[in-house]
Amino acid sequence: MRARLAIQSSGQPVELREIVLRNKPAPFLEASAKGTVPVLQLPDRVIDESRDIMMWALGQSDPEGWLDMAAEGFELIATCEGPFKKALDHTKYAVRYPDLDESEQREKAMLFLRLLNDRLTKHPFLMGDKRTLADMAILPFVRQFANTDRAWFDAQDLGPLTQWLDDFLMSDRFSSIMTKYSPWQDGQDQVLFP
Repeated sequence: MRARLAIQSSGQPVELREIVLRNKPAPFLEASAKGTVPVLQLPDRVIDESRDIMMWALGQSDPEGWLDMAAEGFELIATCEGPFKKALDHTKYAVRYPDLDESEQREKAMLFLRLLNDRLTKHPFLMGDKRTLADMAILPFVRQFANTDRAWFDAQDLGPLTQWLDDFLMSDRFSSIMTKYSPWQDGQDQVLFP
C-alpha cells in the first residue's frame, strides 16, 4: 500500500505483479529471498522494503513535494515502523502472542496515536498544511490498527486522527491503489502501474 502510494504520486511506471503469498511464483522468490511484498526489481538492484520503495519513487519524481518535510517527519515514520508497528502486530495478531496482554499492547499503540491526534488538532496533516511522506507512510498502519476493532477505535476520542484517516479512506487516491488484480503466474503478462 505504501509503495503503491509513492509510485502513484511519483508517476513512475512500473510493471505490477500481484502476488498471492501462499502461492509464490519462482521468479518472485528469485528476485527476493525474503519472499515478502512489496518487491521492486530494478535493473541494478532489488528493493524489498516499502519505505525504501517510497524513497526510490519519490527520488525519481516528487511532484507533490512529499519529501519536503522537516526531520521530525522521518522521526515519526521511524516511531511508526518501530514501537507502534510492534504494538499493532501484538494487537492485530494477539493469538500469536499468548504471553502478552492484548490491552497493554493496544495501549502502547495508543500512545503514538494520541501523539498523531495532537498534531492533527493544529493542522490538517502531520507536518502542517500539506500532505507529506509522513502522512502517506503512516496512514496505512493507522488503518490497520483501526480495522482491528473499528467500533472501539471510533470510541477513543481521536476526532482529528479519525477525520484524517477517514478522509484518506474516502479518497480517489486510496480507491485507486486498492484495485485488485489477477494473481500473477509465471509467464503471465503484468499490469502497468500507475
